Amino acid sequence: MRTYHIETFGCQMNEHDSEGIAGILSGLGLSPVPTPEEADVLVLNTCSVRDKPQRKVFSRLGQYEQLRSSPGDRLIVVAGCMAQLIPDEIRERSPGVDLVIGPRAYGELETAVRRLMQGDATPQRVLTRCAPDAVPIPYRRESPLRARVDVMYGCDNHCAYCVVPRARGEEVSRQPDAVLREVEQLVAEGVVEVTLLGQNVNSYGRGLEPRVDFADLLARLDGIEGLQRIRFTTSHPKDVSPRLIRAMAQLPSVCEHLHLPIQAGSDRVLERMGRGHTAQQYLTLVRAVRETVPGLSLTTDVMVGFPGETREDFEATLALFEAVRFDQAFMFRYNDRPGTRADEMTDKVPEEEKQARFIELVRLQNGIAREVNEAHVGEVLEVLVEGRDPKNPEKARGRTRQNKLVIFPADEDLTGRFVHVRAVEARLWGWLGDIPNTVQSW
Repeated sequence: MRTYHIETFGCQMNEHDSEGIAGILSGLGLSPVPTPEEADVLVLNTCSVRDKPQRKVFSRLGQYEQLRSSPGDRLIVVAGCMAQLIPDEIRERSPGVDLVIGPRAYGELETAVRRLMQGDATPQRVLTRCAPDAVPIPYRRESPLRARVDVMYGCDNHCAYCVVPRARGEEVSRQPDAVLREVEQLVAEGVVEVTLLGQNVNSYGRGLEPRVDFADLLARLDGIEGLQRIRFTTSHPKDVSPRLIRAMAQLPSVCEHLHLPIQAGSDRVLERMGRGHTAQQYLTLVRAVRETVPGLSLTTDVMVGFPGETREDFEATLALFEAVRFDQAFMFRYNDRPGTRADEMTDKVPEEEKQARFIELVRLQNGIAREVNEAHVGEVLEVLVEGRDPKNPEKARGRTRQNKLVIFPADEDLTGRFVHVRAVEARLWGWLGDIPNTVQSW
């Protein structure tokens, strides 16, 4: 076995897990390749939050099995939340899969793959749970400048539509010293921006002794010399504390961006979802954060067509979007996930109605996002340059502290540098820009 290819579905936590899988495979002497056709080890890192990516995984598994010229000439690995939740279905529908391993078991991945590479054809199903930090994983990170760092695992919220608690388990926070050491090492290697990951980072620290919360962790990380930017995701509205809001305003390295899922604008729907807050509480929180953190970018998740959602409920979501004016929203149509409370609800919204509401919300949010960005045209923004723009090598691309993309002409390679760029033309995702002659990069 010489090469591997990883395809990732789902959230930033899955993307970070794929970096860990890549590090493990590289440690076994394998090299990454860009296409599955070139790979000796094929990995699908899967997501179960929505039905569409799950169906796509089974389609991809069929394609992967067709790449085999003989049994066993390639290894096929299914990782991620599908592996944790439906291992038997994966085995039944895709008998050619060599290894099924859920996110609670990545500490055992190296041993399992090594055995398969040595010719052990015993069917594998590795789902045992490993304690955080018990088995260090050698991440192979995508960027030398930016890194994702897990600060906690699992979720205790049990929203009616969500499979994450079953896939990722109960909340467990890493010790702050372990997080601090990891980030210090990353900065020593040249990383200038970290994103702290957790299903609900706001609840970080519960159960740890001595007592610590997420604001405390941010303060400790802010003290690391050379760390320029700290981001975090995902936040739950019911757990955003005044201490966290003050930390965002006062700590220089913490970026002015908050991802705060709302899911629905109707109190009736929010209650059925089990979200633990009302629309008015959400609006009050947004007002408090914006008053305290100048220049804040606010993004969200929302679904339409949750069971029992009426036209009046949906219009409450539209009204909330009008009131908040999100910079960006990740919008989804509800679909049933087996094992959730919502799956058992009988008052489902017809598919054609869900689609119509989805289109209406997307149209509204796209207009708001463009207007929000147009209001900043002419401003000079701090941009961390990620590299050349893939669509136009004569231009560079990077992100602002608010996590918005900026693309601008660049005669030289500015990768890794912070550049002041003037916003010239608004787009849904950010701006086209230029570098004013009077502004220097550093």
